[in-house]
Amino acid sequence: MKKQSGFIKDAIILFAITLISGLILGFVYDITKAPIAAAAKAAKNEAYAVVFPEAKDFEASDAETSKIAETADEISGKGFGHVTVDEVVDAKDASGNNVGRVITATSKDGYNGTVQLSVGIKSDGTVVGITFLTLAETPGLGMRAGEKDFYSQYANKNTKEFKLVKGSASGDNEIAAISGSTITSSAVTNAVNAALYFNSILE
Repeated sequence: MKKQSGFIKDAIILFAITLISGLILGFVYDITKAPIAAAAKAAKNEAYAVVFPEAKDFEASDAETSKIAETADEISGKGFGHVTVDEVVDAKDASGNNVGRVITATSKDGYNGTVQLSVGIKSDGTVVGITFLTLAETPGLGMRAGEKDFYSQYANKNTKEFKLVKGSASGDNEIAAISGSTITSSAVTNAVNAALYFNSILE
């Protein structure tokens, strides 16, 4: 009887400890949830600001975000390769007016796999710039996509679609491929073009 009584007592103590621990963890989560979310948004905004420096804030729109899933099949059939649109936010000025968007897209056609980037696009369709979120290509070849000489080619251009060319680019919509790294150059250009196409749908 004593053994059974001791077992019940231990079980009650263990239950109480578990209950209190759960309550404490829940309380801590509630306290830290908002600061963590704010820090995550600040980190994203910092990345967005790289491709849209004139914007003062960035906000997601439920209506625009829902379009990502709705247009996925359409975009996959546009000849951009294995590209997906991942995220879209509105770029806003100091008065809260929309001045464009930042669209994040991923190509799975990089030489070493995934290339993910964000594209800043003004309301008139002009590309402000691009920045890489994921780029793990071959050093000295595909990794040169992360160098200004290459990615700056997309900036301040207003076109429906960029065209990758070997050698020097002559037209405003032409992008000179990285010598010896056409695969990476193509993956980047296709991801940018997918972002532009998605932006045109939202317009």
